[in-house]
Amino acid sequence: MKKSKENTPSVLAFEKKLVPSDGFMYGTTWENRNESVKSLKLIEKSVRGVISNRLKTTQDADEETKKANLQKVDNCALEADQDTLKLNFTLKVLSGVEYPSACDNKLFNDSYIEVVKHYIQDEKFTELAKRYAINIANARFLWRNRVGVEKLEVQVKVMGDENTSWTFDKNDKVEINNFESNSQKINELSEKIAHTLSGDSEYLLLDITAFAKVGKAQDVYPSEEMVLDKSNIKEKKSKILYQVNNQAAMHSQKIGNALRTIDTWYPDYIENNQRAIAIETYGSVTNLGVAYRKDKKANFYTLFDKFARAEPLDNKEDEHFVMAVLVRGGVFGESTK
Repeated sequence: MKKSKENTPSVLAFEKKLVPSDGFMYGTTWENRNESVKSLKLIEKSVRGVISNRLKTTQDADEETKKANLQKVDNCALEADQDTLKLNFTLKVLSGVEYPSACDNKLFNDSYIEVVKHYIQDEKFTELAKRYAINIANARFLWRNRVGVEKLEVQVKVMGDENTSWTFDKNDKVEINNFESNSQKINELSEKIAHTLSGDSEYLLLDITAFAKVGKAQDVYPSEEMVLDKSNIKEKKSKILYQVNNQAAMHSQKIGNALRTIDTWYPDYIENNQRAIAIETYGSVTNLGVAYRKDKKANFYTLFDKFARAEPLDNKEDEHFVMAVLVRGGVFGESTK
């Protein structure tokens, strides 16, 4: 059916179906990584830097650059006898993507449910589940902490099933921007995820632990908090790192962003050096200041309006993108005025 006022919901919301916890950080040694770990604490540093930002005039530069740039910052590092970072979090996968958590239009709701059931019947979430599994196996969620590591290992356990677990390391060759892996372990993990997203099981709870051998006493990188205090008080910190009960940690949102970095279907994928981006309605990558799906034909809302009303999309990849946004969750209602 074509879009009209009669089938446009003003209230439309979906709950996220991939629910990561915060990630907790520990220090250890590679040889004893499974036996002995210690919670990592944040350390406050007072540093005396130099003025290096752009200045308006040469005269300003002459005066300002003589001054010291005094700062208080949070820092996190392994201890002197540690060479390995451990990050642990849980991931809950939920079923029920075919049912909006809120929808105030019956015509739309009935059409949407029918369309998604057809997608599940045809695709069984195999493509999306495989991509989520690969991002778990390659430890993309470590972000900066995975760069330049000597060794890397990811252990995945199914909570409530002691006999089901997988271990991934560099020998598995699970690449960061390649979703074509034929690994048996990847297939087994993705099958578990797909079964839950498809509704064959109500939920799946995974315990995920990553070890990265970064080097003795090296810095590690928890999430950084936004500094909302814009005052010029000298005693305030210019960098605040995330901690939970005095333990360095990573935001669940940052882990979730890494897991859903599976979009290789956006228009400029080839021009962007074949880099996957996170699933977002407009393909926004804020650190680059680019929205890769700003084009009307490529953004989520245009595709979703057609898809949910059983209008055909141009290709299967557009369907995968729409479903991935729904797995991400969000509020997508539209004013009928």
